[in-house]
Amino acid sequence: MKGTLLVAGTTSDAGKSVVTAGICRWLARRGVRVAPFKAQNMSLNSFVTVDGAEIGRAQVAQAQAAGIEPTADMNPILLKPGSDRRSQVVVLGRPIADVDAMEYGAYRDHLRKVALESYQRLRASYDVVVCEGAGSPAEINLRRGDIANMGLARAADIPVVVVGDIDRGGVFAALYGTLALLDAADQALISGFLINKFRGARELLEPGLDMLRDLTGRPVYGVLPWLDGLWLDLEDSLALDGRGRTMAATGVPGVPTATNVPGALGAADLRKALRAVDSQGAGLQEAPGAFRGEGLRVAVMRYPRVSNFTDLDALAAEPGVVVRFVGSASEVGDIRDADLVVLPGSRATVADLEWLRRTGLAAELLARRGPILGICGGYQMLARSIRDEVESGAGLVEGLGLLPATVEFAAEKTLARPVGAAYGCRVAAYEIHHGQVTVAWPESGGGVEPFLDGCRAGSVWGTTWHGALENDDFRRAFLAEVAAAAGRRFVPAPGVSFAALREAHLDALGDLIERHVDTDALLALMKNGAPAGLPVLAPGGVSGTGPAAGR
Repeated sequence: MKGTLLVAGTTSDAGKSVVTAGICRWLARRGVRVAPFKAQNMSLNSFVTVDGAEIGRAQVAQAQAAGIEPTADMNPILLKPGSDRRSQVVVLGRPIADVDAMEYGAYRDHLRKVALESYQRLRASYDVVVCEGAGSPAEINLRRGDIANMGLARAADIPVVVVGDIDRGGVFAALYGTLALLDAADQALISGFLINKFRGARELLEPGLDMLRDLTGRPVYGVLPWLDGLWLDLEDSLALDGRGRTMAATGVPGVPTATNVPGALGAADLRKALRAVDSQGAGLQEAPGAFRGEGLRVAVMRYPRVSNFTDLDALAAEPGVVVRFVGSASEVGDIRDADLVVLPGSRATVADLEWLRRTGLAAELLARRGPILGICGGYQMLARSIRDEVESGAGLVEGLGLLPATVEFAAEKTLARPVGAAYGCRVAAYEIHHGQVTVAWPESGGGVEPFLDGCRAGSVWGTTWHGALENDDFRRAFLAEVAAAAGRRFVPAPGVSFAALREAHLDALGDLIERHVDTDALLALMKNGAPAGLPVLAPGGVSGTGPAAGR
């Protein structure tokens, strides 16, 4: 078959990324050559493709669901916020500018052309392209410049389904209102709805589904049940707000865990959850063996512009490891109690370092004697000094001084897929940074030793490499080293495969689509396009006077 579909949402974090990944996995299992596409993504979680292009992590996970290698065409425009008003614009994997919201308008026509060309290349190469929208199509103040939602759908004649998150409440109003705010031509492409994160008695929901169909003339293609622990590489730290701040694979005595957070679960945990919503088994592998001894407590600095915090997913996949995000001075106890503190990446290294000082968290880090790991921007903060004329323009700034290194920001961004070794283990990773770190190696060693591309001094480690912790042997060796340095009797569980856990999650998403969506109707929609003669709702559709009229 040949076809296409756009998955829109009533809000950010309604489930667009998850649904898109699930559809990709379901189609791939049917033998369909399918590719994901998101014209424009605003995210601080990104990845580097094999040819050195930077794209959003969600599209990487969706490509994995489709069983294909991710490319820049799958996310041709990536916006990386560096402040509340300015973002770096990445086009086809390369940064081209740093702009505010008003300056961005000057690039709009060019970016629309780039996005459409990427979409058409994917359409020519694959049987089906499943597009993910951005935010909500009903952001009428942004409709004229839209290239990710109805702007894309109109330009390429793509049928649209709208996903609503029932767990937020008000899902029927959100679905109806999203449709009604669009102009007539946009409404003509909205073909139906999906309801996400449902828990409760389906029979109580059914009358609402019938009324929504009668009011809009459009079907609800499916109701996806709430399922704890299904996660994808999240697009931004705002998605953490609704999920708590704890990530863990299994319970550790005396430590609270929250499995509806973006941490990996064991495959057996997924099986139990799936059986709770469906009598059929999930067909997943059994959970790996349990850890031995004491658990490990990890505290992660959640500064305002934290990036690539998906690096912590692999730690949370380890049984016995509990990861907690620390975002304020009131949570300082988590730093003091932690066996390992992680400073993850940052899109605004100097500003986030100042935030650490302003909140008093920097003082806690300086007073700490236990293990600390800095990754990319976090590694830069651990250095003695940072010279930044590129990202912040702040010039020379004092670092935390916990590692014998200096940092200088370069205009050219480093985008790479390095391979190295540590603790006798092969490590494959990726790099995304402007900051160039130079280590001052003591002539006699002086307690400083290499660590991946960075260094270790005492119980402080630093590297620019993202994704290193996804390498299973290296992760276990590093955690064993951390446990020894922290004086904890923790022995990592054997046989935990982070890649297998990710695959299990993607399979579970495919199962949800197959079991809880009218897949025959969805296939027909992708193949034939939006049905003709769909009703037009007021006020957006009245006399063609909606927000996009005249475009």
